[in-house]
Amino acid sequence: MGEAEVESQLVHSLAISAARPSKHFCLSPSFQRCTFASWIKENIHKRECCFFERDVRSDVCKCGYSKTEHVDEAIKPEDFTGESWDRHRHIREVPTDAYGDISFGGLGQKTGKYVRVSTDTSPEILYQLLNEQWKLSPPNLLISVTGGAKNFYLKAHLKNMFHRGLIKVAQTTGAWIITGGTHTGVMKHVGKAVRDYALSSTTQGQIVAIGVATWGIIHNRDALVHPEGCFPAHYVMDIKGQGRLSCLDNNHTHFLLVDDGTQGRYGVEIELRSCLEKYISRKRLGNKESGVTIPVVCVVLDGGPGTLNTIYNAMLNGTPCVILEGSGRIADVIAQVAALPVSRVTIVLIHQLMKKFFGQEYENFPDLKIIEWTKKIQDIIRMSHLLTIFRVSEDHHGDVDVAILQALLKASRTSESLGIESWKRQLELAIAWNRVDLAETEIFTEESQWKSSDLHWAMFSALVGNKPQFVSLLLENGVSLRDFLQDEETLCELYKQLPGCFFLRKLAKRVHSSRRSRRPAIGIRARVHSGEVISMTHVSDEVRHLLGSFTQPLYPPSTTINDFNMSMEDSSASLSKSQAGSQAALREDNAEPPRDIGRDLFLWAVVQNNKELAEIAWEQCRDCMSAALAASKILKKMAEEGVDGDEAEEMRELANHYEKHAIGVFSECHNSDEERARKLLVRASPYWGRTTCLRLALEADDKSFVAQSGVQALLTQIWCGELSVDNPVWRVLVCMVFFPLIYTGFVVFRLDEVIQRETEKNEEIKTVEKVTGSTLRTNSRSLDAASLTRLKRLGCWSRLVCLYSSPQVKFYWNIVSYFAFLFLFAVVLMIDFQVTPSAWEVLLYIWLLSLVCEEVRQLFHDPDGFGFRKKAKMYINDLWNILDVLSILLFIVGLAFRLTTELFYAGKVLLCIDFVVFCLRLMAIFTISRTLGPKIIIVRRMMMDMFFFMFLLSIWVVAYGVAKQGILIHNDNRLDWIVRGAVYEPYRIIFGDFPTNIDYAAFDIDTCTMNGTDPLKPKCPVLNENQTPAFPEWLTIIMLCVYLLFANILLLNLLIAIFNFTFQEVQDNTDRIWKFQRYELIKEYHSRPAAPPPFIILSHLYLFIRNVLLCRPPIICKEFKKELLENEEEELLSWEALMKDRYLLSTKHEQCQSMERRILDTAQKVSTIADRLEREEEMSSDALVKRLARLEEQVVQSARALQWIMDSLKSQGFAAKEAQPLTLTTTDESPDTFVSTSEKEDGFHVNARQFHYPSSKVKRFPVPEEKVPWEVSFTSYMPPYYASEDSEDHVDGSESEALDNYRNPGGRTGIRGRGALSHLGPNLNVDLVLTRWQDSERSVLEYLAIWGESQRTLTLPGGPVQSALHLPVTLKRTLGKNLYEKINEKVSEGTKVFEGYVDDSRNTDNAWVETTVLNIHLDRTSQVMVDINNMVVSSHGYVQWQEVSGKTSLGSNQRDSLRQVAELHNRKF
Repeated sequence: MGEAEVESQLVHSLAISAARPSKHFCLSPSFQRCTFASWIKENIHKRECCFFERDVRSDVCKCGYSKTEHVDEAIKPEDFTGESWDRHRHIREVPTDAYGDISFGGLGQKTGKYVRVSTDTSPEILYQLLNEQWKLSPPNLLISVTGGAKNFYLKAHLKNMFHRGLIKVAQTTGAWIITGGTHTGVMKHVGKAVRDYALSSTTQGQIVAIGVATWGIIHNRDALVHPEGCFPAHYVMDIKGQGRLSCLDNNHTHFLLVDDGTQGRYGVEIELRSCLEKYISRKRLGNKESGVTIPVVCVVLDGGPGTLNTIYNAMLNGTPCVILEGSGRIADVIAQVAALPVSRVTIVLIHQLMKKFFGQEYENFPDLKIIEWTKKIQDIIRMSHLLTIFRVSEDHHGDVDVAILQALLKASRTSESLGIESWKRQLELAIAWNRVDLAETEIFTEESQWKSSDLHWAMFSALVGNKPQFVSLLLENGVSLRDFLQDEETLCELYKQLPGCFFLRKLAKRVHSSRRSRRPAIGIRARVHSGEVISMTHVSDEVRHLLGSFTQPLYPPSTTINDFNMSMEDSSASLSKSQAGSQAALREDNAEPPRDIGRDLFLWAVVQNNKELAEIAWEQCRDCMSAALAASKILKKMAEEGVDGDEAEEMRELANHYEKHAIGVFSECHNSDEERARKLLVRASPYWGRTTCLRLALEADDKSFVAQSGVQALLTQIWCGELSVDNPVWRVLVCMVFFPLIYTGFVVFRLDEVIQRETEKNEEIKTVEKVTGSTLRTNSRSLDAASLTRLKRLGCWSRLVCLYSSPQVKFYWNIVSYFAFLFLFAVVLMIDFQVTPSAWEVLLYIWLLSLVCEEVRQLFHDPDGFGFRKKAKMYINDLWNILDVLSILLFIVGLAFRLTTELFYAGKVLLCIDFVVFCLRLMAIFTISRTLGPKIIIVRRMMMDMFFFMFLLSIWVVAYGVAKQGILIHNDNRLDWIVRGAVYEPYRIIFGDFPTNIDYAAFDIDTCTMNGTDPLKPKCPVLNENQTPAFPEWLTIIMLCVYLLFANILLLNLLIAIFNFTFQEVQDNTDRIWKFQRYELIKEYHSRPAAPPPFIILSHLYLFIRNVLLCRPPIICKEFKKELLENEEEELLSWEALMKDRYLLSTKHEQCQSMERRILDTAQKVSTIADRLEREEEMSSDALVKRLARLEEQVVQSARALQWIMDSLKSQGFAAKEAQPLTLTTTDESPDTFVSTSEKEDGFHVNARQFHYPSSKVKRFPVPEEKVPWEVSFTSYMPPYYASEDSEDHVDGSESEALDNYRNPGGRTGIRGRGALSHLGPNLNVDLVLTRWQDSERSVLEYLAIWGESQRTLTLPGGPVQSALHLPVTLKRTLGKNLYEKINEKVSEGTKVFEGYVDDSRNTDNAWVETTVLNIHLDRTSQVMVDINNMVVSSHGYVQWQEVSGKTSLGSNQRDSLRQVAELHNRKF
């Protein structure tokens, strides 16, 4: 496949991805159901019994189903004749028959999805069902809720906190909630939480609550069965009649009903649910190629022994658990002991807590179970990084959602993974959950040391994931946007990751069109990512299209390839610029535009219409006012081109928002320094295509911005030119005629004002210095004096030029000229219109020619670089230009007719009409007037109202006219008189000219002609024989009255009302509109030649010779666009940034003081106080119970002390008379239980007491912490026997005696025999720590590590030995024979770092591991080092050097050994 085809496919995929949000490929519901059903039948199965065997206790099968619920083949099976029923053999898998949608009755008509699955269903298939078939988005968090299923009660406050917190964490993080799915216990509370908070929440998406329940215990499950699926199945919740079964919870959204072929057995779903949770936890977060996996958390409420097993297994798998204190039973037991040392969690204490929280259930618990549970609880609290207790009494915990997320962060903050990687994993989780509050309190602390480069990935993730709060947090914590976006590739990647929006669709079209073009594409092609080809040149072209062709590209194109992918508008702009031929402009075009990182990010956020991110980026922009106005222009342009009404409205709102920002910043600037503020308006912004703020505001139609007093002051200053704005108009008019008056000070020039102001300022400083004697201002005064000498007063000729080049003076001269033109035109039409043109008429034609030349000059004059296409469009959109073109065309046509003999009179008529148009054009002179200018805008609006009114009026006019003409006149075939009677006469009636032929009394036969032969008279109405009208007089009079009633009274008054409404509506905005339109008039006369018509034709001739014949560059006007020096630019932008900060500060202050904010703050405080009062009310009773319990404990301790005192006295012979022994209600089996073991706690082995012995199915006997020492009595201790080579679980007497000879020095382990070790007693092991210095400076100490295939982690080289004087033989295979022998020779030179008992999971009561850790430090130049380095290179990562540090991923025992090696070499671990 060729490169062109590949690029075409990539661009096509980009276009499809861009259009995906707006154009969905929709399938019919029936087709979707058929596809879903076929997938279910192919992948999902159920289980059913295929052998009916009656149970001896009831009339049902041993599977729990009745005989009628079995298939026919199961009643008398031929395959199983003579066999006994077995669950593994006589239950088979068949395609499931229960799936589809489930509908619950009652209020709300809740619906969900369900499917009946087999216990052997693959978790991968289930995840595919949830994700692809049921269209659930992959979760960012999995919340597994477990606990009590029966008789479960929660206190009101705890229930509210649980409901609110669970739903909040699910909504903010996009989590899935997995429960048992039935309408009992904790599952019922989860369902209520979904019901209570899902609808009231304003966040996006549905709460996903997945119920994994056992099919065989569901009440009314027959309603769910249908071979082709139920869409929907109507499920009835019969709580009262469910018996031992359970109903499904109607508030869950999805159900996985696990079937093992039996009925009535609870807990069938536990294994499949665990496998599904484990599978989901291995999926990458956000389906990314790299990063963390989906975190899982277990939330526990209440619960019994089964829940304890669930907690224990979950924590062994690394799943953090959150336990709600106060929810009851096992949750409260664990919560009570969680803060205690493991040594204090004794069997006695667990007995007491079980009795306290389980009540009557405690009586059924055997002592062995209590011992096992004690061991499990000790292991649970030992894994403190995975255990979180949520206590309502502790305010610092906040809500349940915070506790859940904090538990996950705490679990990821393990001791084995300290440093930046641990913080990075936590931050990635916080960003995925969009919980900036946790990031502030848990991650960005003083402990975490962040560099800007360390957070670039987080900034990219927050931007792409639309998490503005995280973007602000990252900026506050040291992320540098300049470093982040320094590489243009990062910005290009951001544009590739744009969400589906209008700009992305436009960009896809531009990329597609550029690739289709035969000419080479511009720019350096970006890296292909996800099938997309985007370069910043494409972005630049599209942004330039939105901003306007008058701007230069924001991003530089390639230096080797020209830009051929331009629109007509862009190409015409380039043509206009090339025709101009300005060398300065050419230098600007070739220069690479400077980059503002804040602008790049702001533009990226604006084009996707993202207000929050754009607001953050705008605060980082250097040229903030230009950025706000450019955003307004871009958004309005996209709203104009877009098709989605709602999206376009949002764009307009955001455009208005940034117009307000620009107004606010400019107001601050103008209030601070008017001169600088004006400079900001007309400076060419290098960051926004070298255009100006004023030009952007005009192009964006930001009338409110242009209407500001500061902008208008600038326009007024330009309007007056070099004249002072304070000159009265009459003085200027007088000087126009008597120009010598300008030398007398009759009018003031602006430069004279500046010199006078500076002089007065210096005089004031001199006066102050004389009075005070201070010389502090001497330097500043000398500087002012120097600047004053540079300001020279205008000379005579300069004053004359400044006077007549002022736009104000040009305007007045053109008014005078235009009045003279109209006067001459009127004289010619009325007095001197001869067959042969007279001198005055020739002068009129020359005058018109000068007007035509001026219109042509205006059309082609393009100082802003719009291009001819845009300039022509702007020219035609102006009403006054339309009148100009119309008047000129009429004049030309009339002149052509006038010069011919046949059409001489017609030409004069056209010229007379043209005179009317020229007079209407005279209204343009009022646009400069502050009083009449706004009124012209009102007149234009009223003309539009008049047009629609005339359409309405014409209906009545024509209706009445045709009816009247038909009644009065019979078959008149003269068209002109028909139009007169049907249209003209009814129109005149409105104004009071009533006809005489509708009334007998006013009829005169002499005023009409009988047969219509007289062309000057109308035809007479139908007459009787006596020559009187035959029409019904009563009808014509009634018709006239009705017509006058509607036309004169109703419609005319309606017109007056419309005019009044228009006036009231427009009046408030006319001043703003007039100020906006005033700019074009000022700019027109600023660029206009000084001479008025007809003398202006000389100026046109000069411009033609200069620009066309001599090809001179046009004169650059600096009043509307100024290029600043670099230092001046930097100073001005710094000052603007300061004003922006002031504006933002005042805006925030106003928001804080607003009534809405105060109401919200008050409501929040009231709710906080209410929650606290409710919490304290519940805590008061709980506190009393705790105080009583503490008092009871103190009494027991006092009784023990008294008993010990009495025993001591008795032993010394002081026996009391009739002494009553103190009795204690404890369940401990012997006084040895109270032996203090706190001193031995650090020495107790933990790994050697794990419940499951490694590489076997043997389970250890539970050994709690207090029963580990052999000195402590443990009469119920019955450990199983295990030896890896034996198949039996017992030993004979001789072997039993041999076992007694070997006793584990670490204490009991819960298993007898040698286990997986090679022999009884100590099993020697050697761990070799080979170390070296990384470089000659000895800055980094390294050790040799081997990749362990079994553990999938790094380990130290080592193995079992017979003697610690030699290396393990197993290392010979790893290191090679020669290297093994060389290192073996150096064993005697090594240093023993550790030697003794090791807490190994293989240890038993009679066999244990003793390890010698040997450190051999190698010289960098030795031959052994050379051989080891060669082996490291050839091993491809199997053997590698690692730095000796706390970040190493060794096992706990080997980490301790490595820490000792670091201390040996004086290195920090």
